Parts: sequence; C-alpha cells; structure tokens
Amino acid sequence: MSGIFNDVMGKLSDLAGASGLSQQVHSYLSQLLTADTLNTLVAQAEQAGLGDKVRSWIGDGHNLPISTDELRSLLSSQQVQAMVDKTGLPAATILPVLAHLLPEAVNTQTPQGTVPTKTA
Repeated sequence: MSGIFNDVMGKLSDLAGASGLSQQVHSYLSQLLTADTLNTLVAQAEQAGLGDKVRSWIGDGHNLPISTDELRSLLSSQQVQAMVDKTGLPAATILPVLAHLLPEAVNTQTPQGTVPTKTA
C-alpha cells in the first residue's frame, strides 16, 4: 500500500509541477504562513488531536506526514473555501497537494524551531 501511495503522490507532484498547481500552492502558503496563522494552525491542530504532527514541522526534526483526511479535520471549511477561491481549483485537487507541501512550508517558516510571536 505504501508503494502505491508513494507512486500516486509522485505522480500528483509531477502533475502539480507541470500544471503550475505546486507553484500556486507554494505562493498561497508563503502568504498564509504568518506568525498569526502559524499560531492559529498550532491551536487548531491541538483541537483536532494533531498537535504532535504539526509541532514536528516546527524546527529541525523529522516532519511527520499528514493525510488529506487529517488536513480536512485540521482546517476549517472557511479556510478550505479561501484556498478554493484563491486558486480556482476544487478542494479535492488542492488538499492532497497541500498535505504534501504544508509540513515543509511550516518547517521553512520556523527556522529557529519556534512559532514566531503573534503580531500586535
């Protein structure tokens, strides 16, 4: 099963790169991952029972993967809709790519291993 998943994710990543989806998601994530939204993401992860996963993305350690279903439980309907509105793509297309890219994006935005303090 893991081999099939990796194959599908590889093909999805290739497709995302070829179609520009990966670029759109990266662009969206760089705008999204501010100090405030990172703190909100951590709080939402705690409420969804995914705190350990999201905390693994912060800092230098190994980034635990997140599934599309876990991502759906982590994000609010409004957050998903905002991504759909921003990219013009359906959630079923965006969420698997986001699940693949979000751990590294959070890791990149937290190089000191901590979530920046919220802005005033």
